[in-house]
Amino acid sequence: MPSAVLAITGASGARYGVRLLKALTEAGWEVHLIVTREGRINLELECGASAEELAAEHGALLEDNENLAAKAASGSAKFDAYVICPASGTTLGKLANGITDNLVTRSGMVALKERRKLIVVPRETPYATIHLENMTKLSQYGVVVLPANPGYYNKPETIADLVDFVVARILDQLDVEHSLGSRWTGEEITEMGSVNPDFQP
Repeated sequence: MPSAVLAITGASGARYGVRLLKALTEAGWEVHLIVTREGRINLELECGASAEELAAEHGALLEDNENLAAKAASGSAKFDAYVICPASGTTLGKLANGITDNLVTRSGMVALKERRKLIVVPRETPYATIHLENMTKLSQYGVVVLPANPGYYNKPETIADLVDFVVARILDQLDVEHSLGSRWTGEEITEMGSVNPDFQP
């Protein structure tokens, strides 16, 4: 069974993390869930759920963000992937500068030092220069920086469609098969460069 550490931090966009958790557990992944104090606030505000309810509903193991002795804090405990979704600017800054003062940042540092897959999903706009610098540093370290920027060519009709677009990109990075939206085929545009009138997303 593949396994992942999934962290929900204090950036707006808790729905992305909730949807990703559902997709991973449905795909048979074991998920260790970490929710920061601010992440709990946004989870309640945006999704009407507590971290405990979320973990119980999807069969995830909820970890205490203050517990630096948890499994996710050790490099000898192997996980297939680490995802911070959404990733706050503070979390990005700590990771980019080697600060590991909680389980989220410690697990992220484990991914960095062990050269494992780490995906961060910033949900901030506009970006301050320091955000851009920190994301550049993380990218240079091998981190996948995947901002929560949904596309519109699939003609989304609901907020769930927009969320699924971003979660689909995360699942692609994890090589998880899914059916969240349609993929670009090239048939959307005619040879003359106009939109194919028969295209149906």
